[in-house]
Parts: sequence; structure tokens; C-alpha cells
Amino acid sequence: MSQTEIIHKKVNPLKDFVAGGVGGMCLVFTGHPLDTIKVRLQTMPKPELGQKALYSSATDCAKKTFYSEGIKGLYKGMAAPLVGVTPMFALCFFGFAVGKKIQHKSENRKNYTPLQLFNAGMLSGVFTTIIMVPGERIKCLLQVQQDSKEKLYKGPADVAKKLYKQGGIASIYRGTCATLLRDVPASGVYFMTYEWLKDLMSKNDKSSGNISPFRVILAGGLAGIANWIIAIPPDVLKSRLQTAPEGKYPNGVRSVISEIFTETKGQSRFAKLSTFYKGFGPVMLRAFPANAACFMGYELTMKFLNWIFA
Repeated sequence: MSQTEIIHKKVNPLKDFVAGGVGGMCLVFTGHPLDTIKVRLQTMPKPELGQKALYSSATDCAKKTFYSEGIKGLYKGMAAPLVGVTPMFALCFFGFAVGKKIQHKSENRKNYTPLQLFNAGMLSGVFTTIIMVPGERIKCLLQVQQDSKEKLYKGPADVAKKLYKQGGIASIYRGTCATLLRDVPASGVYFMTYEWLKDLMSKNDKSSGNISPFRVILAGGLAGIANWIIAIPPDVLKSRLQTAPEGKYPNGVRSVISEIFTETKGQSRFAKLSTFYKGFGPVMLRAFPANAACFMGYELTMKFLNWIFA
């Protein structure tokens, strides 16, 4: 049975919780180093006139991080997403299933149009926001923290504690609108692409009861790439907003956009656009293996759970 059929026919919160958590953990372990590089490229300070940028490329960022902080530097901030992935991915896949059922009562997955799958995927992005925002806020702050003698944060719990002291729950949830701006359309594209590719690749396959690892890896990886093509610009806004000092962006996302246009004043349209795609290289390198691992982890765990509790 394919993933789509499993999710739609058997919306079991416990199974979704376990399988989604495994898939999410696979994604984090596989993709976190490149996510760290992405965030550092997105948030590095603008160099003064005549000075070189802190990082000249993704490779340069990886080298400097590794040489100064070791392999642990590439995995900074991983504890927060690991803690959040189980409920977050459970909500993500559960939200997708709910979105499908709202639009169509049929048990046949082929009755769903691409638009309906896109709408269901967007709903999954809304479902995950309550967990995603604080996890991303903590992760980003730890990722951009340089390895110095005077560290501002000792770990995820310390970040949460200090953020709450600074501005209460609003500080912990800073970047909510930017996260929704990123995840709602990107999640729609994500699930729609995955479903479409799996259907396309299994069009002439009569043994639809078996899960093909190759199909899952290919469909999941390409869905991840499609997701991030849409998600990178709002992700840049979110990263800047979530790592900025209190009060720097009084109008939230609008203030970040205004700052970017001020920084790129007089530059070409391409230069302005490229600012919104900082970290594109590591994101694309991460997107395929991380999301392939996520869907593979989910599919195999769900298959195992269905076998155990058949």
C-alpha cells in the first residue's frame, strides 16, 4: 500500500505520531549540517566597504565552521528540531490527511486533483506552525552563535528561558507570520509534487501493494527540492527576523524586506533577487537527501506499524 493510501484510509494519530517522528528524525540527522550553513549564510553581517564577507560561499562556510568548531559546529542547534520533529511531522502528515478528507470523501487517492492535494498540503503547513516557530527560533539562534569564550546561550533550554525573559511568549514565537508565509505554500507544493510523482512512476505498475524504495527516494527528494524553491525567499526573511536583537524589526517581515531593499539600493534586479536566495546552494544540496530520508523513514515505519497492528 502506498503512503497516500495509508494516510487517507487509516488516519491513526498514534501511527502518524510514530512514523512521522521517525521520518522527521531521519530528515534532521541527514540535513542539519547543511541547514546550519544555510542559516549562517543568510544571517551573516553585511561587510563594510573594502572588507571581505565573513563567508564567500557555502563551501567556505563549511570549512570555517569545521576548522573553528569541529563537526559539532555543523550540528549546533539540532536538539531543538529533534525534540520538535515527532509531534511536528505527526501533525504535518495528519494535517495533510485531514485536508484531503475535507475536500473529498472518496477512498480512492486517484480522485484527488492536484489542486486538492495542494490545498491539503497547505493545511499541513498551518498545523505544524505552533511547534515549528519556537523550534526554528531556538535552532537559528544557536546556529549563528559563534564559538567564543563568552557564549550567549548554553543550549536550547537556555535560549527559551532567556527569550521568555526578554519578551515573553511573543519573543519565543517571533517569526510566526514569516513561517506561515514560508510553510503554507511550500507544504502545498511539497505534498502535491510527492503524490504526483509517485502516481506517475507507478502508472503502469500492477503491484501497487509494494513500496518501491527507489520511487520513495526519488519522489521524496524531488518534492523536497520543489518545496525549497518556493520556501527560500520567506525563509531568508524568517532567519533574519528570528536571529535579530529585540526591537530591530518593529514591523516584522515588512521591516526585514525594507532593510534588504535598502542594502541593495542601486544594485541590479538580479542582485536584489539573489539576496532573497541566500543559502540556495546548501538548501538544494540538503533538500534531496533529507526529504528522501524523511519519506523513506515514514513509509517504512508506517508499513511496519500496519504489519504489527494489522
